[in-house]
Amino acid sequence: MTDHVTSREGYANLSRMAFGFATSQILYAAVRLGVLDGLAAGALPVEQLAHSIGSDPGALNRLLRALVVLGVVDETAPGHFALAELGQPLRADHPLSMRSSVLLLGDPATWQAWGALTHGVRTGEAAFDHVHDQPLFDYLACHPDLSRIFNTAMREGTEQIAPAVPKAYDFTGVRTVVDIGGGNGALLAAIVAATPDVQGILFDTAEGGAGAAETFQRAGVSDRCSIEVGDFFDAVPEGDLLLVKGVLHDWDDERCTTLLRGCRKSIAAHGRLLVLEPVLPSTINTPEAAGVVMSDIAMLVYTGGRERSRDEFRHLLAAGGFDLADVTPPLRGSAIRILVANPA
Repeated sequence: MTDHVTSREGYANLSRMAFGFATSQILYAAVRLGVLDGLAAGALPVEQLAHSIGSDPGALNRLLRALVVLGVVDETAPGHFALAELGQPLRADHPLSMRSSVLLLGDPATWQAWGALTHGVRTGEAAFDHVHDQPLFDYLACHPDLSRIFNTAMREGTEQIAPAVPKAYDFTGVRTVVDIGGGNGALLAAIVAATPDVQGILFDTAEGGAGAAETFQRAGVSDRCSIEVGDFFDAVPEGDLLLVKGVLHDWDDERCTTLLRGCRKSIAAHGRLLVLEPVLPSTINTPEAAGVVMSDIAMLVYTGGRERSRDEFRHLLAAGGFDLADVTPPLRGSAIRILVANPA
């Protein structure tokens, strides 16, 4: 009897996993159509919500029922729906919004790339390149709407951990922080705001750094932060602390070594390099490992990059001219750690 029950439970779990693509698309459709923002002010009858977002009432009712099953929406009365607590971060105006992350994951371009995971595993090549005949970042440069969603999604992830960085690492005595590939500047703004007298340089492509000036102004650090545009594989600005977050896992070892050697040329003699990345643990039988392992698969799909273990980071940093000095605990409940490296 126990074996029969266990078998049934296992079958149900496998079914939920196999049907996971449907869950992702249900959330994507709800966000894309504006369902969650439409319910932000309170419960509505399905007909009124359908009119406000321009959807078929019958089909929308079916989507809302699915969202109730997922716990994202509550049915407060027959045909009346309200945003549940679980669904709040899917609103555009939520302080911890993950709306753009859902839009990125559910976009057809992303969706198609995940469909080529089998090709990626067979060949070791990025699935995205195979599907779209060009690398992810080249594709984004040609698709500005998706590029904006991508940049916002990256910002959402960074804003989750940015306040924890100046608490986890002591920036006292640092004169200039260079955030390489710093996106919209959320992380650099948090560091500069928390560290008197430090100057910040955000270095990224024009597309990647879009919105940084607004971020600095909003944080009140515009007078201490500047923006430089360029390709970090060519050269990076000089500073006594160089910061690289969420960049190395996008690339293979050869490209990472090129970037790190550029950092070595630009860093002050007694400077520090901070690498903010997930770190693969020695065993995957831990709660922390799950997020890192899934991110590792995502890198295989999107860029052909990878997540790395502590030893792999040590060897990679050595190839770039750095010694790994320390690794912090994960930041603020995330899988991201700060790897502290000194010029060799």
